[in-house]
Amino acid sequence: MAVKEIEIILSRQLADCLNIPIFLVDPNGDLIFYNEPAEQLLGKRFEDTGPMPVAEWAVIFKPRDDHGNLIPPENLPLVKSLSLKIPAHGSFWIENIQNKTKHALSVTSLPIIGQANRFLGALAIFWENKQS
Repeated sequence: MAVKEIEIILSRQLADCLNIPIFLVDPNGDLIFYNEPAEQLLGKRFEDTGPMPVAEWAVIFKPRDDHGNLIPPENLPLVKSLSLKIPAHGSFWIENIQNKTKHALSVTSLPIIGQANRFLGALAIFWENKQS
């Protein structure tokens, strides 16, 4: 098992304690954790998926715009935070893997900048947009 930076360990612990869906990715964009509220929304437990590369997680939940068009990974807030190292926000639809229900989401992502200005990855907080 790879040694994780303390900021990543603490971010995962925080995500695990909150009742709001959270994704956590490493600097390469690999999904390293998502919490139980995210599991319920996505329809897949993290224990069943495990870590996955950005090319997989950015499409597995079929992110779509309001017109039903697939959103390319580079346009997702979390990928923007990874590539630009800045906070990003957006709204889109995803499909629950298990029951195929569609959910309108708002997403805010943040880069994780550790001590000595080290870029350690990013996290995304998302919630269902009930107005859509």
